[in-house]
Amino acid sequence: MSPSSDLYFHQMPAGEMANLVYLVGSRATRECVLVDPAWNVGGLLDQAAADDMNVVGALVTHYHQDHVGGSIFGMEIEGLAELMARQPVPVHVNKQEADGLRQVTGVSESDLVRHEGGDTIELGSVTIRLLHTPGHTPGSQCFLVETPDAPGSLVSGDTLFLGSCGRVDLPGGDPTALYDSLHNQLAKLPDETLLYPGHLYSTEPSSTMAEQKRSNPYLRVTRLEDFLGFLGQ
Repeated sequence: MSPSSDLYFHQMPAGEMANLVYLVGSRATRECVLVDPAWNVGGLLDQAAADDMNVVGALVTHYHQDHVGGSIFGMEIEGLAELMARQPVPVHVNKQEADGLRQVTGVSESDLVRHEGGDTIELGSVTIRLLHTPGHTPGSQCFLVETPDAPGSLVSGDTLFLGSCGRVDLPGGDPTALYDSLHNQLAKLPDETLLYPGHLYSTEPSSTMAEQKRSNPYLRVTRLEDFLGFLGQ
């Protein structure tokens, strides 16, 4: 992105499951949101402070513990509960994920802002568009970050990875819904859109939608039957 762009965007590795977390905001207003703040809440807050950014919200791609905190695989992962204790901010979640998020993290209803797909969050000239992309979980959402002077950036959580896509064999997984999310939403984004996934499952931390349309087998397939075959369904 251009040094003069209003967009503030920072990607950070976090935790023991190759997670990637994000700070996204406006340089003009000095406001940012945290995307999937888990594993190292203090590190995210420290990064925002070092960059002179005020954290004004948290965005949740989906409610799995490695993205929001909670107990899993014998681990206690810090996340939203720690953030609420240290710096309470609104938590933006798809409405279909909200009840599960409360159960997993222990946050209260008053902490949540329940969203529909297509809702937006505005920070200066930066628009964060919330795309409802079910399949990995019923309320999975991706965040399309748009500014007037830079290509769009897609923070895709566990819906789309570099060279792969999210799994569908966990509770709430739906392979047909994931196919629709990938092919009828994300694959229709402009080629120059930058892709930032929720895990570092490849040698590079980001890509473009053009490259993923060319090389990602889950985007290359044109028939649902072939997509289901890749998933082993």
